[in-house]
Amino acid sequence: MKRLLVVGMMLAGLASFPAVAQEVKPVAKVDLTKYVGTWYEVARFPNRFQDQCTGNVTAQYRKREDGDIDVINRCKQKDGSADEAVGRARVADAVTNARLKVRFAPDWLAWVPFVWADYWVIDLADDYSYAAVGEPSREYLWILSRTPTLPEATYEAIVNRVTVQGFDTAKLVKTRQEP
Repeated sequence: MKRLLVVGMMLAGLASFPAVAQEVKPVAKVDLTKYVGTWYEVARFPNRFQDQCTGNVTAQYRKREDGDIDVINRCKQKDGSADEAVGRARVADAVTNARLKVRFAPDWLAWVPFVWADYWVIDLADDYSYAAVGEPSREYLWILSRTPTLPEATYEAIVNRVTVQGFDTAKLVKTRQEP
């Protein structure tokens, strides 16, 4: 009887552990001609390089002749002025185009591997109306939309899907998009 009680207590203890999240996986395929254009940041994990941004965050992607992508990130700062960061992305997985590397360091540092950061498209609408971007360490996450806001049900569905991939979505902060 004692043995059964101990086994029951052990099983109850194991049931209280959270399920192990699956690994971070990019979407199956990204058509870069559909992906380029302007995206509005709907939410993000707080990060040091966007600390000054208080709202109106956008990312504009433009395909380059050499196959890379120009990246122009803009936001409104605390003092009301605009901030702009210009970078470059390159495809890291030519089979899917869902894993990219992005850098905002100057061109002369492009040869240094650590200036390139992972940029994985981990959720994407069939019509390219929204996307979620993260990376394997789960330290960074952005939810993007072609419009300044998303319907709440769509946003929650995206959050649920990236939560399954192990992202701590309680850290998400919604972005203010003002006219």
